[in-house]
Amino acid sequence: MRTKLYFLFLLLPVVALAQTKVSGLVKDENGESVPFANVLFVNSNEGTITNEDGRFYLESDETWSTLRVSFIGFETQDIELDQKVNYKMEIVLGSGAEAMSEVVIFSGKTSKDEAENPAIKMLRKIWANKRENGLRQFKQYKYDKYEKLQFDLNTIDSALINSKLFKGMEFIFDQTDTSRVTGKTYLPIFVNEAFSKVYGDNVINKEKEILEGNKNSGFSENQTIITFVKDLYNDYDVYSNYLQFFDKSFTSPISRTGIQTYNYVLADSTFIDNKWCYNIIYYPRRKNELTFKGDFWVNDTTWAIKEINMQLSKSANINWVKEIYMEQEFDIVNDSTFLLARDYFLSDFSFRKKEESRGMYGKRTTLYENYDFDKELDKDFYDREVYNYDKDVYNRDDAFWEENRLESLSKDEAGVYKMLDTLKTVKKFKNLYNAGSILASGYWEIPSLNFDYGPIFSTFGFNDVEGLRIRTGGRTYFGQNDLWRLEGFLAYGFKDKKGKFGLSGKWLVDKKSRLIFSGGYRQDVEQIGASLTTSRDVLGRNLASSSLVNTAVNDKLTSIKLANVAVEIEPIQNLKFRTDLSLRELASASPTFSLDYFTDEAMTTTTGELKQAEVVFTTIWEPGKKTSGFGVERRTANEWFPTFFVSYTRGLEGTLDSDFEYDKLQFSFKKSTRLGGFGQLSISTEVGKIFDEVPLALLSPVPGNQSLFSIFNTYSQLNFYEFVTDEYASVQLEHNFGGRIFNRIPLLKGLNLREIIGIRGVIGNISQGNIDLNRPAFEDLLFEDGMMPTAITPNLIAPSSEPYYEYSFGVGNIFKVFRIDLNIRGNYNFLPDARKVGVTGSFGFYF
Repeated sequence: MRTKLYFLFLLLPVVALAQTKVSGLVKDENGESVPFANVLFVNSNEGTITNEDGRFYLESDETWSTLRVSFIGFETQDIELDQKVNYKMEIVLGSGAEAMSEVVIFSGKTSKDEAENPAIKMLRKIWANKRENGLRQFKQYKYDKYEKLQFDLNTIDSALINSKLFKGMEFIFDQTDTSRVTGKTYLPIFVNEAFSKVYGDNVINKEKEILEGNKNSGFSENQTIITFVKDLYNDYDVYSNYLQFFDKSFTSPISRTGIQTYNYVLADSTFIDNKWCYNIIYYPRRKNELTFKGDFWVNDTTWAIKEINMQLSKSANINWVKEIYMEQEFDIVNDSTFLLARDYFLSDFSFRKKEESRGMYGKRTTLYENYDFDKELDKDFYDREVYNYDKDVYNRDDAFWEENRLESLSKDEAGVYKMLDTLKTVKKFKNLYNAGSILASGYWEIPSLNFDYGPIFSTFGFNDVEGLRIRTGGRTYFGQNDLWRLEGFLAYGFKDKKGKFGLSGKWLVDKKSRLIFSGGYRQDVEQIGASLTTSRDVLGRNLASSSLVNTAVNDKLTSIKLANVAVEIEPIQNLKFRTDLSLRELASASPTFSLDYFTDEAMTTTTGELKQAEVVFTTIWEPGKKTSGFGVERRTANEWFPTFFVSYTRGLEGTLDSDFEYDKLQFSFKKSTRLGGFGQLSISTEVGKIFDEVPLALLSPVPGNQSLFSIFNTYSQLNFYEFVTDEYASVQLEHNFGGRIFNRIPLLKGLNLREIIGIRGVIGNISQGNIDLNRPAFEDLLFEDGMMPTAITPNLIAPSSEPYYEYSFGVGNIFKVFRIDLNIRGNYNFLPDARKVGVTGSFGFYF
């Protein structure tokens, strides 16, 4: 599998189209590399700095004849360029005594005292003035924004070009070019352009971006892909203490915690746009942290940033990203206001961080123009939403882009549009694209039938009741903005020799209010003891009922027949109201698991079957959530927003021959928060209460986890139905330090491991009435000889005398994909088959 994925990570050392290219190594007279030296073409503003190993790469579309290399404390070197391409240069800088006497040169760890290090004094002035710089100083603002996103295959060699994989597609390599940052040759494969008008109001803290046009190579109307790519590169404010992207928090070099994180060196000073500016070089104090190296220019009166570049530290604890390079340039809008004019972001994705390894570039260039200020707009303007898909926005003509493209496309970027149009006609590429689509969505697309087969990954399952289970299914799919959708599945268990099936449909009636009608029917086997909240997803199926390996017998499964109709509406963005009317028929699916209860007050008659009609009123609020698409199904396009959930359930006795009348109230809250350099905290809390006596099938079992997977919102050391409640309060906390502790331990800091701690607790109660009602659930399972069966039946006890709790210690990022947790049960160890200690794990690709 890994070998086949490598087709995404390619390379080609060929000469591209730029006019002047140089690369090499800068050393001192002793042969030691000189990091952070300035390298530029003489009589130009095009330059770079050497990396921490003293290496550099620089290219220009113009022809230049002289390269200048300089650094404080050394003599400046001017090198004549006899040809347009000059690779593997070695430049030796001699000591400069005069320069050495002008400023203090720092090496290694620099002083944090501003009396000894002038760069620290300047940094404090930046902090003191940052709120007076940028757009914050205006009540309202408006500007034009042009954004270009590009993905490129990099490090392509001639052997790969001639390989069987690309046979018939060799023409794609006509578009290769060379990166001005890394010096590697790349092949553009995806370009997305967007032009927007942005409005903001600092008084009411509102901002709105109106997309005027979008154009890309290959996915012109696929908002999901476009939104995913754009969300990968979030906008950031360099003045913030932490910069958030790739699900990580990187310490900004302008951060108030920067003195503890970076070394700073005052390196140079000069006029830029007729403003005197100082140049400060920075680099990390410690390895393995989420930090950068680079330099910035700051104005000497406003203490505003004029230019800054940031390059990811090679030792940073981040996966799949070998390189991150960012540049920001600020223009003077009036005599004292510096505003962002250009933002460039490059990332090099790769399986490995070795220099020669193949990968994929992701690049974003954003330009800002036509600033306008202090023109107030109605608050309704910022709250007004777009409900319909405007196809014209994604199909603007060439004249629109000639007028609004703030930076011309390179020859290769322009050529990629034509190249991909041709590539999409090649059968081999279609097959590769389809394979990638299946991996991403889990469905096999059949466009000729407007049908998707899947989910592929649900084809096989296993549990103690069904044995091996196979499943087949699919959904209608005309496009991502479909107003209606039908889905269904068929399944069969080879042990119980029973078929299962489900069918559901949903219809978006009104786009503005997102009024949706839905309904369906499912007949299946389910582990309802794995969640506190009853699912009414007609096609849903949880991992607990199909896990291949379990820590205890997984036979406490329920046969369910569920019919459900629902209506939901979203009158305010991210505030959803839903009403469900459902009819469930529940019975035990296993001879060693009982759901029996008394049906009469005299407690003489029992049954193990339940028929229950319910109406459920649910409110879900997710402030800050962003979505893509305009159809009946939308995809979430961001993370880190909270979820508030409130549900009221009314059991309808007598309706459709329903057995019980009861009331149930539930509330839950979930949120993951990035805590700057301290990692990520996830919290989940839930409370609930059932106000009447009901059978076991309607009670609230504390969710156990008998699998070997680490599953948030379950209790890893609890068996299914070990605790059963009719009122409960549950809290789960998990904190991922992101390597902050391990990175300081000598034997561990080079492994890029991540430490994770968690604690989970629940307190609850079950009334005596519910215990008495459900007594047959464990009494009736006695065999004739009076012995209990092998499987342990529900205890019908709740953690009421003291909260049940457990805690865990985890190590993540093992080989970049594995996580292992040691789970320890805190109490109630006297219960039968209590699992005191256990190990769970998970697998995933995370940055």
